[in-house]
Amino acid sequence: MKIAVTGKGGVGKTTLSATLAWLFAGEGKKVLAIDADPDANLAAALGAPADALKGLRPIAEMTSLIEERTGAKPGAPGGVYKLNPRVDDIPEEFGLRLGNNIILLATGKSKEAASGCFCPENVLLRRLLKHLVTERDEVVVIDMEAGIEHLTRGTAQGVDAFIVVVEPGQRSLQTARAVQEMAKDLGVKKVYAVANKIKSESDVEFVKNGIGVPLIGAISYDPLVVEADIQGQAPFKLSERLVREVRLIKEQIA
Repeated sequence: MKIAVTGKGGVGKTTLSATLAWLFAGEGKKVLAIDADPDANLAAALGAPADALKGLRPIAEMTSLIEERTGAKPGAPGGVYKLNPRVDDIPEEFGLRLGNNIILLATGKSKEAASGCFCPENVLLRRLLKHLVTERDEVVVIDMEAGIEHLTRGTAQGVDAFIVVVEPGQRSLQTARAVQEMAKDLGVKKVYAVANKIKSESDVEFVKNGIGVPLIGAISYDPLVVEADIQGQAPFKLSERLVREVRLIKEQIA
């Protein structure tokens, strides 16, 4: 399974991504958990110890690696560089191993990604994501930002499930609809929505009526998820309800 999770900031996409990765790993599957959001929080949501995080650097910030693989120094004007750099060793070499079955990798974001430029950082990140989605045997869960700039058409079409996390609110719905259109333009066939921070059945209906893709599950508002963040723990360690609800979502896509 290759799963991409996105949505407006603060809607809970990182909580969903981490719990999905943990559930797959609990079944004995090898999982690559990819933090593709510049506001990187996936490590904390997976319960990574603080001291281990010191060695986890976003790929987009590794100037020496980018220059080595592409032949061009990030930020240098002009120049010629490889459009198909080697990336197959990056997860094991630069990822953080969590337990026996999860490798966490932070990609970061090229400063020029939103402009669609082919700067060395962007080329390496796009090639890396394509490799992860189309050429790896592991389960891949990608925690994305609200945009999907790193996804090329070929990469997007390799995603088995593109999940947009939506909370009850007009701004969240607006972001969700924009992401849905971008995904469809890239040829993603399986675009789903998950409602989060649900307090009543009317919240579910609000989300369902405001989106144009199948709603495959709802996650209740749970103070224990907030408490997990305060304590610096993985939310799935404190909230049994979260685990039950995300497991039902997982069954819809796996």
